[in-house]
Amino acid sequence: MDFLTSSTHVHITTWVIALILFFVALKKPSTGVHMGLRLFYVLILVTGFMLFVTFDYLNPMLYGLKMLGGLIAIGLMEMTLVRKKKGKSNGGVLIGAILVLIITIVLGFALPGIA
Repeated sequence: MDFLTSSTHVHITTWVIALILFFVALKKPSTGVHMGLRLFYVLILVTGFMLFVTFDYLNPMLYGLKMLGGLIAIGLMEMTLVRKKKGKSNGGVLIGAILVLIITIVLGFALPGIA
């Protein structure tokens, strides 16, 4: 599992692909795209947890906040897609998801020890 923690490339690649799948699923709802997105949620969580365990000693509070922000962002993204599928209003949840996602990404790039 050293390839998960030797660099952040795997983690960044998974969330970039997940963002693309999220916006595709938002524009054109499809069960296949949504299930693929859920697979990438799991990959994001696994790689993120491995990075958290590896770099936690540098600044535990910021890494914990980033992990919490990532969990909230994934939850809000999933809520957005489910509400859209059910035909409910999802504007507020979508805005919240995008805001939390931006904060989490900025915090992730600002953290020390990531190369």
